[in-house]
Amino acid sequence: MSINISANLGESGDPLDHYWSTCVGAGRAQEGLRAGWLEQLSETVNHNGFRYIRFHGLYHDDMFVLRDIPPNLAIGEMGGRVYNFQYVDELFDRLLAIGIRPFVELAFCPAPLASRKASCFWWGGHGAMPNDLSAWSELVTRTVRHWQERYGHDEVRLWYFEVWNEPNLKVFFNGGYSDYLALYEATARAVKLCDPLLRVGGPATSNYVCDGRFNGEREGDSGRRVDLNEGNIDQQEWQPVWVERFLAWAGEHGVPVDFVSTHPYPTESGFIDPQGNRSNRCLSRYRHSTRDDGRRLRDIVRSSKYPKAEIHCTEWSSSPHCRDYTHDIVPAATYVIQAVLGAAGLFDSLSYWTFTDVFEEGGAGSACFHGGFGMITYQGIAKPVFHAYRFLNMLGSHALAVVDGAVVTKNMDGQMSCLAWNYPIDGAVPISYTRQQAIDLQRLGDAKRLELTVAGLRPRARVELEILAPGHGDPFGAWLSMGSPASPSRQETSRLRDASWETIRMDCCADENGCCVIKYDLPQWGLLMARECS
Repeated sequence: MSINISANLGESGDPLDHYWSTCVGAGRAQEGLRAGWLEQLSETVNHNGFRYIRFHGLYHDDMFVLRDIPPNLAIGEMGGRVYNFQYVDELFDRLLAIGIRPFVELAFCPAPLASRKASCFWWGGHGAMPNDLSAWSELVTRTVRHWQERYGHDEVRLWYFEVWNEPNLKVFFNGGYSDYLALYEATARAVKLCDPLLRVGGPATSNYVCDGRFNGEREGDSGRRVDLNEGNIDQQEWQPVWVERFLAWAGEHGVPVDFVSTHPYPTESGFIDPQGNRSNRCLSRYRHSTRDDGRRLRDIVRSSKYPKAEIHCTEWSSSPHCRDYTHDIVPAATYVIQAVLGAAGLFDSLSYWTFTDVFEEGGAGSACFHGGFGMITYQGIAKPVFHAYRFLNMLGSHALAVVDGAVVTKNMDGQMSCLAWNYPIDGAVPISYTRQQAIDLQRLGDAKRLELTVAGLRPRARVELEILAPGHGDPFGAWLSMGSPASPSRQETSRLRDASWETIRMDCCADENGCCVIKYDLPQWGLLMARECS
């Protein structure tokens, strides 16, 4: 097996939208007030170019946006409903200073408006239909107007406003489908009341399914759940939850929809083992499922009454499991590269969930590497996926050549960059429930010969090569070799941070005619970035 690609910088190429860097995810708003979170976000923005960030918990009680306070005349408090934006102001001020804008998720309920308490996550998010939609609308209106006053109308018009998070799942929303429609309409109209040019959307559902379990008012009301196994998962027809009928309803009722959002993780539960027993395990779908999910979503939007609505997949990763050791290793990086480049042109954003392991949906991770969603560990150690997005950010604005395993691009100044990858399996990377499964996954496959030829360079131009592969830019392996300390010492942490950047680096040169030929045996799961130096 080999990867052969050639290109000429004299050609114009096709536009390559860096949609993968539009947005990135984070856990919850309160975590964004921590020094480590902010430092890691700054590093991520600087290296990977993300422009928006989305997180849960804007209205959670620990942000103190809305409270009902009893009177306490001893300290001069008259009591009543109090709106307080100080914590949100600090967070948003810091985001904008770093150079990233909020992709606002309007959720979950503050306690005074929650019809159910502490339904989701360790921190007790109130996944509840508001008990008073008028009061909810007032909260949204006050929030948006506060931002307009603080940041200006022109700035806020650049933001996105998404209504809720995964309302099709009981843990996140105790209402039914009709309740969500009422919530969406009230929220969308409240946002537009502040400024008709603000962008609002939904339904923010999870995930794609191959059965009718979400066709009724509540999950499981209708449609038999399909029993999946490794032999039939890729033979199913997968559909985004609620999107088609949500758009039909909005069109019938004249409700604004500026963008459509959903979460196309390439996995599904409902696994049946060889003995016929249902398991809680997730199965990974086929390698190009994200691309095909994007095509299906695009067709639905284009055939709706909102054909120009943007398409934002506001959560995505190799799996929705926050203790999946695959997230910590090189195969996850290679999966990201082949998936996002394969789906180019289909989405306006595909938001990686998440940029950091400062993340507490299930509480803190029990060790430095614990399979967390983040591109960076709690201690600030860059995982391979961080470098995958760093490599993607180095690509140019136009693609000159694309094959299965490599792309050659140039930027507006005519400089060349090439990204090649060795993805050795047919499916999406599987979930690793144990460290050993992650180790075994990383060993799969064989090296592939890369043969890259680029003409049109400057004579004797220098080309930098950087290779990420198991054992190189692989801090998980370095951590295992030092005995897997749950909480590394200061010296160990420093060594692991260094190991995370110890990729293979070398140079090569174009000949006197401006032609560069690169031949390299790319290891299994390996990534190679070749970039012309200025």
